Amino acid sequence: MRVVDSAGELVGVISLDQALEKAREEGVDLVEISPKADPPVCRIIDYGKMLYALKKKEQKGKQGTKTQEIKGIRLTFRIGEGDMERQRKKAREFLEEGHPIRIQLVMRGREKAHKDIAFEKLNSFIAGLADISRLENNPKGSGHQIIAILKPGK
Repeated sequence: MRVVDSAGELVGVISLDQALEKAREEGVDLVEISPKADPPVCRIIDYGKMLYALKKKEQKGKQGTKTQEIKGIRLTFRIGEGDMERQRKKAREFLEEGHPIRIQLVMRGREKAHKDIAFEKLNSFIAGLADISRLENNPKGSGHQIIAILKPGK
């Protein structure tokens, strides 16, 4: 087998017994790195340190990835224009951060009889964000609420 020492230098092609003896002399482990190579490649290193380094490398790789979380914006049927602008501003922040948003317009009591007005309010809200987003799901009414999903884009 081909053996590499702890400093990364090639020792050469030696037998398994000789490689194990060399590892014992240094007080570390003999780790098989590439079993399919001809001859197989082994390295004389501390196995615990190798596992620790691999774990740290994996954690560093995960650190760069950012998960997308669906953020929610909740509107009511009788929302005022000022509050609508505040919610639109918050939605814009979420979209700029790269998060998709779920817009939910809630209706109560007799408001449910005026779904056409609710759809108009929701569509005007969506139109205010059209420059930085794209509509993923068209507004759908289900019971006492209307839901639409926007994704960052454009």
